[in-house]
Amino acid sequence: MALHFELVTPERLVRSEDVHMVVVPGTEGDFGVLEGHSPMMSTLRDGAISIYASAGATPETLTVSGGFAEVNEKGLTILAEKLD
Repeated sequence: MALHFELVTPERLVRSEDVHMVVVPGTEGDFGVLEGHSPMMSTLRDGAISIYASAGATPETLTVSGGFAEVNEKGLTILAEKLD
């Protein structure tokens, strides 16, 4: 099973893919999202998103400035104000 992940900025859809795990810089602290995560929403602080393509893989990092993250039955969607 894989987590469907989408990263969107005001300009465009940046990523839409299935991954193993994503670590998100929430305003209340970093949190990891795997397939089957409980539904939730969080605001984002400026920081790095770590994307793990598979278990044990070296993460790819993308830096965002502000925004929101939503986890639901379809996966994780990050609406970033800006991608640095």
